[in-house]
Amino acid sequence: MKRTKLNYLIDVLSYTFFLFLITTGILMRYVLPPGTGRFVTIWGMNRHDWGTIHFWISAIFLALMLLHVYLHWKWVVCMTTGKAGKWSGIKTGLAMLVIALIAMAPVLSPREYTSEYEREHPPYTRYDEITISGSMTLSELEQETGVPADHILMALDPPGNIPAHWRLRNIARRHNLDMSDFRKVVYQYLNEGN
Repeated sequence: MKRTKLNYLIDVLSYTFFLFLITTGILMRYVLPPGTGRFVTIWGMNRHDWGTIHFWISAIFLALMLLHVYLHWKWVVCMTTGKAGKWSGIKTGLAMLVIALIAMAPVLSPREYTSEYEREHPPYTRYDEITISGSMTLSELEQETGVPADHILMALDPPGNIPAHWRLRNIARRHNLDMSDFRKVVYQYLNEGN
């Protein structure tokens, strides 16, 4: 593929993913604000599902932007330094890396909990590495945390028989639960030292 066609394709894809990124961001901020996770859905997906889509759109957009900068690197270096010299590409790259690290600082920083959060939640800090997501099944949650699926179901007390292969998001939707309900049961079980 010719370079001009490749640039055009990358630009069109970048524009498309940027629009979807804006749309899902507005959707999560204004249409499905925090707290609506288990009560409101659009196209069968709640705020958390849209958040997952938003994340993957942003990852693809970032990859497209990195490819775009790579394909235009000589132009970036010339515009930054005024000419293409022996070290100008390295200097420009280091400057862009510093900017990227500053932009990523909030993501890389440790979480801080307010006193209000600590009042409402037991001390979970030992278990921050545990990942609990709606795409997991009950069996996967048991494997990840060591908390028996039967204990989780007894604590949540949903009506009916729930198979271990069901995804947590499906259980949450059907029984008016939230992912925080699963986390609370798991953390309480682990904090009790069972």
